[in-house]
Amino acid sequence: MRHAAALAAAATVALLLPLAAAAQQRAEGWNAFASVTPIAETSTDLDQGGEVNADGVIARFGFSSDLGGGWRAGVGFNYDYFDYTFTNPVAFGGVAPWGVLKRYGVSAPLQYRVSPEWMLGVTPSADWFREDGAKTSDALAWGAVFSAVRLLPGGNRIGLGLGVYDQIEDTSVFPFLIVDWRLGERWRLTNPLPSGPTGGAGFEIGYTFGGGWSLGVGFTFRQYRFRLSEDGPVPDGIGEQRGRPVFLRGTYAFSPAVALHLYAGVVTAGKLVVEDRNGNLVREDDLDNVAPLFALTLIGRF
Repeated sequence: MRHAAALAAAATVALLLPLAAAAQQRAEGWNAFASVTPIAETSTDLDQGGEVNADGVIARFGFSSDLGGGWRAGVGFNYDYFDYTFTNPVAFGGVAPWGVLKRYGVSAPLQYRVSPEWMLGVTPSADWFREDGAKTSDALAWGAVFSAVRLLPGGNRIGLGLGVYDQIEDTSVFPFLIVDWRLGERWRLTNPLPSGPTGGAGFEIGYTFGGGWSLGVGFTFRQYRFRLSEDGPVPDGIGEQRGRPVFLRGTYAFSPAVALHLYAGVVTAGKLVVEDRNGNLVREDDLDNVAPLFALTLIGRF
């Protein structure tokens, strides 16, 4: 799973599935969700020397509606802000390869319930991901995610998706698994919360204690790809950050519609990459050890 825009659209599919299920039990009309996630990745050594850390916030908002005849449509908006601090990054000539990153975009999920057992979907999206000082017109990623989900007795769901994306000097096609499976009265296997700090491209095993409390452990695949500033060390270049977050989640649900999720974890297999404006490798470095990650997500559905 290659890029942030693709993962965001895939995650939207997973988020709208439970919204659609809940909507079947409510009156027809628009059903909305919103979330905000402050996130911090603390200082981590780089393999060739130096350190890096990042702070940021992830915001999501969207709504969907039952159109009748088995159709459901929605719109989702996203905004991400990340502020990176580098200390003497040797592999990048001692100069910070990037600083403040921003991503904003829109997606438009469309679902059709073919039968009581099957749901098909398509989610076209467009995102702009860039460093401050980069041209917005050079930071576009666009494409679509296609999905087919099998609805089983007991609320279990399993499906396959395919993402097709044209991103900054790169094209990717990737499959992914959509899952929401009860392993017992309190245990559940799902994709991680897509609006959280790790993204939804992975798996999580959760346990419900009752009284609004639950606990989960999981992992995801994460990769950001973005356009670099015109005035940076590699003008109009391309930056990437890769990693595999492993996390522990604790959740308290204030009500069926509002919940607070607390995260603690590490980013493993971390790598930072800089390419020129045409996508040719210029410099890269690995994280020397795991990067601690802390975040919280407040999400509401209404």
